[in-house]
Amino acid sequence: MLKPIAKLSFIALLFVSTLPDLQAQQGVVTINQDKDIDKLLEFKKDLATVNAFTIQIFSGSSRSARSDAQAIKTQVTTLFPDWANFIEYEQPNYKIRVGNFRTRLEADRALITVKKSYANAFILQPKKS
Repeated sequence: MLKPIAKLSFIALLFVSTLPDLQAQQGVVTINQDKDIDKLLEFKKDLATVNAFTIQIFSGSSRSARSDAQAIKTQVTTLFPDWANFIEYEQPNYKIRVGNFRTRLEADRALITVKKSYANAFILQPKKS
């Protein structure tokens, strides 16, 4: 009965004593890439961390919603020339959004100004795609 245990112990001891001698292969990897890629990655990282708040001032789904949206966009361009504005189509609605604010505080301050002309306006933080 002791012989099988002794054999097993000897094999286990032999196996454990050889483990420190085993080493994984080591190598060196060299990456050659254009330096502009690093700049693009930094730029993309900056864009990904920006919380861009916008103010939605119009949403319409009627047959004339597109022409209404175009007319309101023209008004918005003259009322708020310093802020970007755009029409976005999310089926079946045409939406007009104004501004690209980095902080919620900036968006809140702008909303006060926008609500003077468009009472139903609200702040929106679009989902990042």
